[in-house]
Amino acid sequence: MSTPEHVDVLIVGAGLSGIGAACQLRTHLPTKSVAVLEAREASGGTWDLFRYPGIRSDSDMFTFGYSWRPWPGDRALADGPSILAYLRTVAEEYGVDELIRYRHKVVRASWDSATARWTVEIDHDGTPVTMTASFLWGCAGYYDYEEPYAPEFAGTESFEGTIVHPQHWPEDLDHTGKRVVVIGSGATAITLVPALAETAGHVTMLQRSPTYVVSRPAHDRLATRLRRLPTRWSYPVVRWANILSGMATFQLARRRPRFVKGFVLKAARAQLPDTIDADVHFKPRYNPWDQRFCVVPDGDLFRALRKGRASVVTDTIDRFTPRGITLSSGEELEADLVVTATGFQVLAFGGIEVVVDGEVVDAGRRMAYKAMMLDGVPNFAFTIGYTNASWTLKADLISAYVVRLLRHLDETGARSAVPVRPPDVEEQPIMDFTSGYVLRALDKLPKQGDREPWRLRQNYVADLRTIKRAPIDDGVLAFDTVPAPEGDPTLTAV
Repeated sequence: MSTPEHVDVLIVGAGLSGIGAACQLRTHLPTKSVAVLEAREASGGTWDLFRYPGIRSDSDMFTFGYSWRPWPGDRALADGPSILAYLRTVAEEYGVDELIRYRHKVVRASWDSATARWTVEIDHDGTPVTMTASFLWGCAGYYDYEEPYAPEFAGTESFEGTIVHPQHWPEDLDHTGKRVVVIGSGATAITLVPALAETAGHVTMLQRSPTYVVSRPAHDRLATRLRRLPTRWSYPVVRWANILSGMATFQLARRRPRFVKGFVLKAARAQLPDTIDADVHFKPRYNPWDQRFCVVPDGDLFRALRKGRASVVTDTIDRFTPRGITLSSGEELEADLVVTATGFQVLAFGGIEVVVDGEVVDAGRRMAYKAMMLDGVPNFAFTIGYTNASWTLKADLISAYVVRLLRHLDETGARSAVPVRPPDVEEQPIMDFTSGYVLRALDKLPKQGDREPWRLRQNYVADLRTIKRAPIDDGVLAFDTVPAPEGDPTLTAV
């Protein structure tokens, strides 16, 4: 029986987080052996998976791009293909594209404290493969790539048109001239409606309840003004301007929700035609930032509504009919194409079964340390971004931390590090968010604590201190300094 291939660090996922993680390891720890396992046949994660019309970022690209690899140009909200090209260019520049192994789906990862290593079971096109690693890094995001959230609607079998979920958008789907109904009011629906409206006969956004929708310039005005300066000077300025602006908006929304709600609603009224009642269709029942804001570049959604290319209906679905959808109010929306932009399903750690010394880890019963490691799980990190800011802001901090942690293990001769949860830390939900995808999955996600370092701050400036700069040996991490057996080169310190 052959010995499984061993690497120092095994990264799961070749999307935004995985590529960034591998780049940082190559830059700061070039002697480490690294492999990146990707279940799909292409890199890019979300930005390769989603192919629906109009797909774009809902965070500004100066914080969504890596801090150490500037986003080019002054485009604030970029389209999906541009983001994918950026990720693949970065992967090539740092040699990370050579580390990615496609169609490698991680099924199970088992930690053995005696040998201080992970044994990782992989499905490679139906063939089982085993690898071992000293450190495991989950960068697969938090939602199910295979199965989106698709609630059942009565009568769908009778509908004579086409029903499609944005997560599985057919390449040959032609919506030109068709009557389209988009079910949903989140970021995906807000993006789809103006994009489809360009060529569709008419697009109706059917929402159960409104969402906060704000407009911002497609091109960052500060970046445009500074574009003649060298990027090494202009990029940090524009990046920090966006960071601080986003933080200020979030804090204002938390402290003065009525003021922010009124401001957003007033801005929406100014951009809507008289035929659309903003109080009915753009005034959410929840407070600002209880869920993510939906950002539209140059007000494209409002423009489609003003031109009459799109409309919005706030109601609930009674059932599908052969010609469309009957609403609870009795109104029927005729449609040739229905897009169910109903969201996604959370899948913690990419669905990997994690085992520690023979015991299966139930993520819902664990507590997250700095929102990036799990109590009782050694040499394991995961990357989850912010809910109130750009994903990459947090991903960059986690990459910096893992690099420091691995250095610390090398310098001290320790083989492993594991967060140890004190018995008096009180449990809280890991996300203070009312979005459906969060509420549906709270029992599957790890908890956060009532104090540092178990508390999730959702604050980039605070995390700069607690994640990027705070001492690694903080009295919470426990280190295994048992020397590796002589003669076994795979058991060297991480």
